[in-house]
Amino acid sequence: MAELTAAQIQEMLDSFYPYKKRFVTHRDIPAQPLSRAEVLAQIATMSTEEDALGDTGKVSGSLYLGDHEQYAFLTEVFEKFAHANVLQRDMYPSSTKFEGEIVAMTAAMLGGDAQTVGVITSGGSESLMNPMLVYRERGLATRGITAPEIIIPDSAHVAIDKACHYFGITLLRAPLREDFLVDVDWVRDHITPNTVALVGSAGSYPYGLVDPIEELGALALEHDIGLHVDGCLGGFLLPWIARLGVKVPAFDFRVPGVTSMSADTHKFGYALKGTSVLLYRDATLRRYQYFTFPDWPGGLYISPGMSGSRSGGLIAAAWAAMLTTGEQGYLDAAAAIHATAQKIKAAVQAQPELRVYGEDPTFLVAFGAARPEADGGLDIFLVNDLLTSRGWRMNPDQLPAGLHFCVTRPNTREGLAEEFATDLADGVAYALAHRGEPARSGALYGMAGTPAGNDVVNFLLSGALDAMYAVPQD
Repeated sequence: MAELTAAQIQEMLDSFYPYKKRFVTHRDIPAQPLSRAEVLAQIATMSTEEDALGDTGKVSGSLYLGDHEQYAFLTEVFEKFAHANVLQRDMYPSSTKFEGEIVAMTAAMLGGDAQTVGVITSGGSESLMNPMLVYRERGLATRGITAPEIIIPDSAHVAIDKACHYFGITLLRAPLREDFLVDVDWVRDHITPNTVALVGSAGSYPYGLVDPIEELGALALEHDIGLHVDGCLGGFLLPWIARLGVKVPAFDFRVPGVTSMSADTHKFGYALKGTSVLLYRDATLRRYQYFTFPDWPGGLYISPGMSGSRSGGLIAAAWAAMLTTGEQGYLDAAAAIHATAQKIKAAVQAQPELRVYGEDPTFLVAFGAARPEADGGLDIFLVNDLLTSRGWRMNPDQLPAGLHFCVTRPNTREGLAEEFATDLADGVAYALAHRGEPARSGALYGMAGTPAGNDVVNFLLSGALDAMYAVPQD
């Protein structure tokens, strides 16, 4: 099992505080207000330096738009409603227009009909957690289920684990087949009278693949349970890739049995960070998500989900992003992303020491060693060490170890895929030359997968969260 050295731990913690020697650290509110010019100067320095990596186009995922002129426009829209709380609809009725139209446009894109309804959330995690609560409440109300169970693919987003942890739901993780899609036979065999919902991904975060939603939908109909499709990552991209004539497995409301879907406007919808769309097949299902309280001394309280106060600025900006991108903009972006992803896939397949995870990825290419290290294979994280030194920021996968390249608009610039192919080949050569040496980028992942290792990793991850909210000492 890999071990983190004290120097590596310190390096990780120091990475959270890169400005501590350059700017004043504030532990108390300043006695006298700082000038706006001084604050803006610090903000400009940090934002410019932190945007530099993303602007190279070498970052997997994270930055989906990459157009600073559009960012400026969306920020201008945000400014008009930055102070607005959409909880107060009597003051800001424009929010009803924005939210209603965002939901309607998204539903139309994802095969919805006149009965399809939805809500706007703060992001993918909330869009995944809310429906888990809905299916718990629906199971209790319609079938008297007091010990609800939900079955998800092992590749499903961890926000569903968080939801089940918060809401007291038993979670069953279905294994993946050799093609990295959920084993539907396993799901079928593990449905019980307590099962309230199934989950499938479109596409999955680790691999970018679409689970067999039609088969899961048939199971959901057979057992009269919910089926949530997590389209947080691919929901605003896969429909347009399909429109280009690329074969994409059926995954949306056109599939019988799909009862809810999530799709993030702040990913391939090209909106500002902080919005997502959660859709339900009908209003009856959505009502299980609502929270109403008529007996509060503060007045009648209603909330569509977990959030209370919500930003009118972010919602207005999401609406503006969809309108100013338009169908043609989404199609053009999808064509460039898909073409780049195919070049990335070809670059991986050109290396005999590597293999692509899954068949026919359309926008996210996951890959790892073709053979285990014990059989003469390479350490994929040594490959990542070389890529990192060349300015690339890949997303690491584990179990099995791998990397994934989620292609976004910044990655589609001319020549970038060819540059990646060259650096990937050099990364493979580097990994072979340094076989047996510990990879800097794989230390934490090398610890995972065993109870003792997971204890260490959980301790370190908790420490990292502590560090994110701490103020460094001088």
